[in-house]
Amino acid sequence: MDKLLWIRLTALSGAIAVLLGAFAAHSMKETLTPQMLDIYQTGVLYHFIHTVALLGALGLPLSERSLHWAARCFMLGIVLFSGSLYLIATSELSILGIVTPIGGSAFIVGWLLLFTATSAED
Repeated sequence: MDKLLWIRLTALSGAIAVLLGAFAAHSMKETLTPQMLDIYQTGVLYHFIHTVALLGALGLPLSERSLHWAARCFMLGIVLFSGSLYLIATSELSILGIVTPIGGSAFIVGWLLLFTATSAED
């Protein structure tokens, strides 16, 4: 596992979360319905939570294999869960909602992989 690459991807994810959150707060209040803005903000919330979780996980003394799979699941969850919510809110293509649970499942699997992870010393 290339930890520096994962740190950079996580930093980029955090920057994107801030940009998308600020964009919604300042530019989309007038264009989105309250329901769509709420959906968008849920995407931002989960994007932030899992970016911070990924950054924290990178510092844990876990085996590279365990950490790599958990990191992949968190990143996949960000793309599929949060990404689908961003697209649903801005395009109102509700059909994209079929992707959202896949992203949520990736988040859950990431957390369970951390739960079952082995230490780097094992």
